[in-house]
Amino acid sequence: MPDNLPPPAPSLDVGIAGMTCAACAGRVERAVRALPGVAAASVNLASERLRVTGAATPAAVAAAVTAAGYQPVTETFALVITGMTCASCSGRVERALARLPGVLAASVNLAAETARVTALGPADPAALVAAVIAAGYGATLAGSEPAPDTDRAETLRVAAACLLAAPLVLPMLLMPFGVHVMLPGWLQLALALPVQAWLGARFYRAAWGALRAATGNMDLLVALGTSAAFGLSLVNMARGTGDLYFEASAVVIALVLLGKRMEAIARRRTGDAIRALVALRPETARLRRDGVETDTPIGMIQPGDLVVVRPGEAIAVDGIVTEGQSQVDEALLTGESLPVPTAAGASVTAGAVNGDGLLVVRTTAVGAGSMLAQIIRLVDYAQTTRAPVERQVDQVSAIFVPVVVVLALLTAIGWLMAGAAWDAAVLHAVAVLVIACPCALGLATPAALMAGTGVAARHGILIRDASTLERAQTVTAVVFDKTGTLTEGHPALVALEPDGLPEAELLRLAAALQAGSLHPLARAVTAEARRRGLPPPAATEARAIPGQGVAAMVEGRPLLLGNAALLVRHGLVPTTGEALAAAGRSLAWLAEAGATPRILGLLAFGDALRPTAAAAVASLRAAGLRTVLLSGDQPAGVAAVARTLGLDEAEGGLLPGEKSARIQAMRAGGAVVAMVGDGINDAPALAAADLGIAMGSGTDVALHTAGITLLRSDPAMVGAALDIARRTAAKIRQGLFWAFAYNALGLPLAALGLLSPMVAGAAMAASSVSVVLNALALQRWKPPG
Repeated sequence: MPDNLPPPAPSLDVGIAGMTCAACAGRVERAVRALPGVAAASVNLASERLRVTGAATPAAVAAAVTAAGYQPVTETFALVITGMTCASCSGRVERALARLPGVLAASVNLAAETARVTALGPADPAALVAAVIAAGYGATLAGSEPAPDTDRAETLRVAAACLLAAPLVLPMLLMPFGVHVMLPGWLQLALALPVQAWLGARFYRAAWGALRAATGNMDLLVALGTSAAFGLSLVNMARGTGDLYFEASAVVIALVLLGKRMEAIARRRTGDAIRALVALRPETARLRRDGVETDTPIGMIQPGDLVVVRPGEAIAVDGIVTEGQSQVDEALLTGESLPVPTAAGASVTAGAVNGDGLLVVRTTAVGAGSMLAQIIRLVDYAQTTRAPVERQVDQVSAIFVPVVVVLALLTAIGWLMAGAAWDAAVLHAVAVLVIACPCALGLATPAALMAGTGVAARHGILIRDASTLERAQTVTAVVFDKTGTLTEGHPALVALEPDGLPEAELLRLAAALQAGSLHPLARAVTAEARRRGLPPPAATEARAIPGQGVAAMVEGRPLLLGNAALLVRHGLVPTTGEALAAAGRSLAWLAEAGATPRILGLLAFGDALRPTAAAAVASLRAAGLRTVLLSGDQPAGVAAVARTLGLDEAEGGLLPGEKSARIQAMRAGGAVVAMVGDGINDAPALAAADLGIAMGSGTDVALHTAGITLLRSDPAMVGAALDIARRTAAKIRQGLFWAFAYNALGLPLAALGLLSPMVAGAAMAASSVSVVLNALALQRWKPPG
C-alpha cells in the first residue's frame, strides 16, 4: 500500500432498534448526516445497523437517532480495576475509557474498585481493558474470570513491612525512657531496602503510570517522599557524616500499606448489600415436567415451566403459585419482617424463602428477567453512579498533586533560606509530600453512596442513583395519590342505589361496561356480580373516557358509567351520594345516554386506609414537610380521607394531566416536590415532580419510572426513604469536609516542620480509614419507628 495515503476516517458502527422499512432507514440517515463532522451515514435495514464516518461523538449520534424516533443499541460493561489509590486515579481511568471510540459514558467507583462503561456499537471489551492498562492500572471484565485471592498475600506484605520497620523505629521509641541505642548503618540499610525496593515497588509502578499519563496521584507523592528520605540516607551513609533516615522511608511505606489494607477491609463492607442480594439467587430449581421432578440449572428454566419449592427452600423464579399454601419470607428482598401468607393464585418472587408448605409455581420470569435480577441491577447501578458533587472533587484532584509537589519544593527552599540544614529541609518537604493524600477525598462520596444505598435496599428502598439522593435531601413537600397509596388499593362495592330499575339489573349492566377493565373499581363491580351469580351481557362499541369513565352499547342501549364530570358532560346533574361521599366513599353513576339521558343508579365503593397511613403523614409533618393529597376521586371523599389522616391540603376530581399541572405549580412556587404513587396510573405526576417515589410493590413500571421505589406498599416507608437519603447525603458532606479539613490543617503543619514524615504517614493512612468507617456507620440505620 502506498505510504502517502491519508489515514482512514474515524467510523462508528451502531445497532438501531425500531426500524421497519426503507423510510425508517432514510430517516435515520438524514438525522445523522445533519450532525457536524459527519462525512457519511449508511443504514443497513437487514442487519439493523448504522455506519457513521466522520468526527461526530457517540453521544451526538445516539441523540440524533433517538430524536429520529428510534433506539440506538448500547452495551454496558463492568470492569474490575486494580491499582487505584485516590480520586486522581479514578479520574484518569474514566478519561482513558471515555476516549475510546463508541464509549458514551464511563463511571469509576473508587470505593468498589469497579468501572461501568456504556458504549454504542460492538465495543471490544479487550480494548476497554487495554485502555485501563495503558493508563497504568490493572483491569479485568467483571465475572470473566474468578478474582484472585489476594487477601492473604496482601496481609503478608503488610506484616513483612511492619516487621522490617519495627527495629528501625524502636530506638526512637526508647529515647524518652533514657535508652539510646542506634543500629549500625548497614543494618538499617538491610532492613529498609526490602521495604523500599520490594514492598514499596507498587508505589513506583503506579507513579510511573501517572507520569506517563502526564498526571499525578497519591503513589507519586509517596514515591517521591520516601525516595527522598531513603536517598538522603544513602548519601549521608556514603559520606560518613549526617544522620540516617531509613526509618522515615520504611515506616511511611509500612503505615501507608497498613492503612490501605484497613481501608480495603472497610470498603468491602460497603458492598455487603449487593453481595447479599446476589447470594439469594439459587443455582438450580426443581423442575416438574410430565409428572417427573428433576433438579435443573436455572439457565434451563423457561417461562411457563412448573417449579416445585419444598419447605425451607429459596424460590428460584418469579411466578404464580398453582398448588399448595405456605408462608413466604421476603425479608431480604423487601425488608418485610413478617412472613407473607401464600396460596394458589399468589405471586412469588425469586430470592424469597418458602416456609413450611410445599408450593408449585408456574414460572413467569427467570434469570435476568426476574425481579431479583432487576433489583440487583438497580442497586449496582446506584452504587456505581457518580454524585454531582464528585465533579468538583475531580477538578480539585486533577490539580492537587502538582500543587503539593510545588509546595514541597517551596518548603525545602524556604527552610534552606531560613538557615536550616539540608537534611532538615528535605525531611520537612518529605512530610508535606506524605501527608497530602487525596485518597480520603476520592473515597468520601462513593463509600457513603454504597453504604447508604445498600442499607436502604436491605429495607426495601431502592434508590436509583446519586442524583436522586441530591434531590431527596431538599424535598419540602410530599404529594400522595389516594388509591393504592394511602388506601389498600382493593376497593369493594359497598352500596347500590338504583333509580327506576331493580338493584340486580343496575349491577348487571354496570358489570357489562366493566367486564374488560383492569381498574380496581371495575374489578370490584365484576367481583360483586360474580358473587351474586349475575352474568353480565355483552358490551359493544366500548370506549374509555380518560379521567371520567367508560361508555358502551349494552343490549342496544347507550350506557355510561363514571364520575360526576361524565354526567355533567352529558347534561345530567347527580342529585344523590352526598352522604356517601362525605363518608369517604368513591362514587360512580350508571346513566343512559341518547335522546333523553337519564341516571339509572349510583354505585359506592369503599377502600380501607392502610394501617400506617396516619402515622406516615404525622411523621412527615413532624419533619416540617408539607403534605398534599391529589386524587381523581370525588372531592368530598378525598377531603374526608385528608381529614382522617391529617393532611395539610387535598384536592379531588383531578385528571392525570391536572395532577401534573398542580405539581408543576407547586414547584413554580418554590416547593421541592416528592410525588408518591403506584408507578402505573401516576406516571405523569411522578415524572412532573422533583422526586418520584413509587409504591409499586416492585412492579417493572415502578422500577423504571421513579427515583425511589418502595418494595413494600407501606406509606411509612416514604419518610424512611427521605431519611436515609438525607443521612447518606450528610455522610458525603461530612467525608468531603474532613478530607478537605485534614489537608488544610496537615499541609501547613508539615511545611512548618511540626510533623515528622512518620507522623504524616500515620495521619494520611488514618484519614482514608476514618472516612470509610464514617460512611459505614450508615449500615446501622433502620427505618424510623
